[in-house]
Amino acid sequence: MHTLAATNPDHVVLAGDVLDWANTKTGQVRTLVLTVAALMAIIAVLMAWWKTRSFVGTLVAFVLAALVLWGISNLSVLQTKVGSEINDTGTNAMSVHPNAKTGPAGTGKDWQLS
Repeated sequence: MHTLAATNPDHVVLAGDVLDWANTKTGQVRTLVLTVAALMAIIAVLMAWWKTRSFVGTLVAFVLAALVLWGISNLSVLQTKVGSEINDTGTNAMSVHPNAKTGPAGTGKDWQLS
């Protein structure tokens, strides 16, 4: 049986210790996910070869598996790209509408930009 750290009154658990532990576990989970994804990609390529016996089919499976692995390993890059496109304010679209004050229809002066 082991003793808990709380039984020692001189031992203080700091928030930094908890954050370091969480960062370590996050890194370990990330490594595990990448390893499992790589294993699944290898199995998918081998199954593509087994089912098709085609170089082209196997090459397509390999390229798709490589893209998936790249996407998993670069989630932060993809998140930044998607976020920047969603949050892009840009400029308002220009609208064109008829304007009866500038001239008769068909003279080229009957449309106003706003």
